[in-house]
Amino acid sequence: MTAIQRNSDTTVLNNGVHMPWLGLGVWKTKEGDEVVQAVQHALEAGYRSIDTAAVYGNEAGVGQAIQASSIPRDQLFVTTKVWNADQGYDSTLQAFEESRRKLQLEVIDLYLIHWPGKDKYKETWKALEKLYKDGLVRAIGVSNFKVHHLEDLLQDSEIVPAVNQVEFHPLLIQQELRTFCKEHKIQLEAWSPLMQGHLDLPLLSELAGKYGKTPAQIILRWDLQHGVVTIPKSIRESRIRENIDVFDFTLSDEDMGRLDGLNQDHRFGPDPDHIDF
Repeated sequence: MTAIQRNSDTTVLNNGVHMPWLGLGVWKTKEGDEVVQAVQHALEAGYRSIDTAAVYGNEAGVGQAIQASSIPRDQLFVTTKVWNADQGYDSTLQAFEESRRKLQLEVIDLYLIHWPGKDKYKETWKALEKLYKDGLVRAIGVSNFKVHHLEDLLQDSEIVPAVNQVEFHPLLIQQELRTFCKEHKIQLEAWSPLMQGHLDLPLLSELAGKYGKTPAQIILRWDLQHGVVTIPKSIRESRIRENIDVFDFTLSDEDMGRLDGLNQDHRFGPDPDHIDF
């Protein structure tokens, strides 16, 4: 069980880069005022990690909020991702430049392949390796890769992915994938940790009462104690502040096990082996 006591605590990626354990996700956050304000609220609340993607259509707003902030750039950790339609070597390099322009950043902290797709992720990974070697990204990784995707990628890659961002929550604990990533020093990161709002589980309510926290906070703490980076999404300031208020309590080993026992291998998002976009 991972002991994380402060928001300032970081995980150290396999290349030595420090990454915050908790960040703000901006999936489905509208470009313009909505995403600018969400990022501003997050930075004011103490978040130092922001996760976006080209396909979210809000990189410009994320960049605007970062530029308006007084927080030094080296204290922020910004993630974005190459979309499926841009996979391939040259097209990935072009997509990266577009993301960098929108974010108004010289260097991206973490650049991910958004989905494995069908047949181009090895070419795409070669492009990410070039961006890393050129110093344009501090770390590179993947998203939504299953064990077999990772095994295939590792056969021909020079660099082991630093991160694998996947759907992860008490109904989908991904034990085999977590074990594989740990063995290969790939940091697991959870998207949709709050199960897209499906928090009405009796055990979550029980533990929320026991620890004096909300069901969402219980899940986010469970993520952290499993050593999983987590990026809950919200546009409401009160919820953004609630989601980061998870560093002042610890779930018992017994309660961690009970939460693990909720697993149903249930996905709220697409199965990476059967995506049609």
